[in-house]
Amino acid sequence: MRLNHIVIMVAALGAASPAAAISRYNSQSLTCDQARQRVLNEGAVILRYPSTRVRGMTLYDRYVTRNALCAPHEYAERAYVPTRDEPRCPVLNCQSYDPLPGRFGKPIIGF
Repeated sequence: MRLNHIVIMVAALGAASPAAAISRYNSQSLTCDQARQRVLNEGAVILRYPSTRVRGMTLYDRYVTRNALCAPHEYAERAYVPTRDEPRCPVLNCQSYDPLPGRFGKPIIGF
């Protein structure tokens, strides 16, 4: 089998497989416990909320339960999102490792 046939077959298989959907939630419509539970139940979700610095701007990010759900060059680090009952609800999101030697962030497992 020639290389271009293999590439075409792999591309066709990738196009035929179902896309992994990720849920999106407005963090300010949830309590802190609800937001954290959604992340735990689904493994990864997108939480969005209005910016406090720029009027009319919506901020969002992908929040995860553990390092394994991040890209190979990333780790899960504590972050905070505003929720209905807490201005700083603790969750985890993926951050890149600092490329300087000896300056890697400390991975956090769970939250």
